[in-house]
Amino acid sequence: MKAVHIGAGNIGRGFIGLLLSQAGYEVCFVDVNESLVSLLQQKGAYTVTLASSPHETTLVSGVSAINGRDLEQVAEAIASAELVTTAVGLSLLETVSIGIAKGIEKRMTRSSDPLQIIACENTIDGSSQLKDYVYTHLSSAICKKADQLVSFPNAAVDRIVPIQHHDDPLMVIVEPFYEWLVDRSGLLPGATEIAGVHYVDQLEPYIERKLFTVNTGHSCIAYLGYLSGHSTILESMENLAISLQVQHILEETGSILIRRHSFDPEKHSQYIRKILDRFRNPYLSDEVVRVARSPIRKLSPNDRFVHPALQGYKLGIEPQYLASAMAAALLFDYPEDAEAVELQEAIKSRGIHQVAAQITGIPEGHPIHALIIQKYLSLSSLRT
Repeated sequence: MKAVHIGAGNIGRGFIGLLLSQAGYEVCFVDVNESLVSLLQQKGAYTVTLASSPHETTLVSGVSAINGRDLEQVAEAIASAELVTTAVGLSLLETVSIGIAKGIEKRMTRSSDPLQIIACENTIDGSSQLKDYVYTHLSSAICKKADQLVSFPNAAVDRIVPIQHHDDPLMVIVEPFYEWLVDRSGLLPGATEIAGVHYVDQLEPYIERKLFTVNTGHSCIAYLGYLSGHSTILESMENLAISLQVQHILEETGSILIRRHSFDPEKHSQYIRKILDRFRNPYLSDEVVRVARSPIRKLSPNDRFVHPALQGYKLGIEPQYLASAMAAALLFDYPEDAEAVELQEAIKSRGIHQVAAQITGIPEGHPIHALIIQKYLSLSSLRT
């Protein structure tokens, strides 16, 4: 079995590539980082170490790599694969869709074997979004044929992989916990299921549970930690005030999730405790500025703060802690993050009221907008 994985970064190697290799796939990585691709081509293997005691290490062998700029090579690899996965970030899905489309075109002329394409990104309906991009590059006839042979099941992925600093640039350290969920309803009849992946009939509740717990909590720690002068997630979680704030925000999003999806309250409380323990992993050293990066994207209407806040508001839940997290994100002024710089310049030129409304999509006059401004001014006063 052959899998093409697009995005050979730490998530790609330490999570998706590892699982695919363990499931029996021959993994071909695609990336535009020439030095990374060259190393993978030379060595054909890399190691993944668990951030735990003992530090269990796995050798992932028999891998290959292609430069993502060579669209002909990418298309050729996809034309002969059973599975294509991505871990590139939502903003790059449109870019990688070109090579995938060329691969599907080439495949259609040679084979009628089914192909699965799964976007392993931190977003809702990532594979569906990728499909939309891919189909813009295909003729109507190819699209019609692809509907019968190519599936784009949506997925939710969860594994913390911090910034890496090793002598061996291919080595990856990952947390022991992982979760890869795939929507079974998006598969073609008789499709092969990947060993190690959990297939579910309804994905939305699990995607929202992960997004509103792991992503919301992780980012909240980062923004509050940054404001408090902490450099790592672990150091931030050792700050009792931040730890309690994160617990409150997850209880708040938890109440929303329980109402929306009928989760068992006790089981969800256990899930929250598990997530908080993951954030406190002493063997992970994750930088606050890495987790906090791209505040404009994280404050967008369909992401980890605004989306649950608006859902909670509709359910009669006032999102006090989510508003605090959004206020902290609006104060993220790290000079080496392009979005943070853009955000702070916008606030200086147009004012916090207008910028908060524009970025979050929550209009001025809305109760949540007023709550965000209130929290922002409160946090700002503490910094001066």
